[in-house]
Amino acid sequence: MTSSMNQQAAASQKSRAEQETENESNRLREQVEAALSIVAHRSPDEFDALQTAADRIERAARDLSDALRELAQQRRATEES
Repeated sequence: MTSSMNQQAAASQKSRAEQETENESNRLREQVEAALSIVAHRSPDEFDALQTAADRIERAARDLSDALRELAQQRRATEES
């Protein structure tokens, strides 16, 4: 119970940009895991599934890079003030 409370306290201390970066990182990780699952399990619709997985990974990676840039700008602004 205490661990859960500590995690909630730590989460509430994160900035919006930090939370967004963590969320996007988790989303990318999930997309990569889904793609690896498709690779491991061959199926008749494999081509479409692989193409869809590639598109999702590209979007998730782009979203993560945007979140990281926003976090970098936020930290620079905090450092300069």
